[in-house]
Amino acid sequence: MAKQIWKAGNMVYPLPAVMVSCKRPGEKANIVTVAWTGTVCTNPAMAYISLRPERHSYDIIRSTGEFVINLTTERLARATDTCGVRSGRDMDKFADLHLHEEASEHIQAPCIAESPVNIECKTEQILELGSHHMFIAKVLAVHVDDRYLDEKGKFHLNDTGLMAYSHGEYHRLGDLIGTFGYSVKRKTHKKNT
Repeated sequence: MAKQIWKAGNMVYPLPAVMVSCKRPGEKANIVTVAWTGTVCTNPAMAYISLRPERHSYDIIRSTGEFVINLTTERLARATDTCGVRSGRDMDKFADLHLHEEASEHIQAPCIAESPVNIECKTEQILELGSHHMFIAKVLAVHVDDRYLDEKGKFHLNDTGLMAYSHGEYHRLGDLIGTFGYSVKRKTHKKNT
């Protein structure tokens, strides 16, 4: 088996394709699709998004220091793509895509009601790295759709129809192949009685 060597680039896939909502006081809310996002720290809970400075949402987030990371699903695929290729300068994304604003608990940026998980973020630091600037943020609250809670209060995130972005394509998440720690879990043997 042979492999080609390519120039340096980002080939870390798949990634979550999230819709990031933001709002400047006195203006309509906006949504931008982001694939450069993830967890930074567990305690305190922190996340990041990376945006190009020329994006309409960049100035909004930079000036307010607030944004909401909204997880996306197969049902939201078309809206997710549109929010990534169309600018909020030219359209009202909430209205035009029939999405609904839901109030956040701690910030002015709205959540997207149709998303199963909304993560309220407050910027702590901006790293100007090159083509993208990274907004490192503290997570202030997480909203979860109670339709996916079972009778014991367990949240079934993987039942929401989550999707991922890989090399220019959106994909539905697939079958379960294991759980965290399954590779080192000891097998239990039944005792004969």
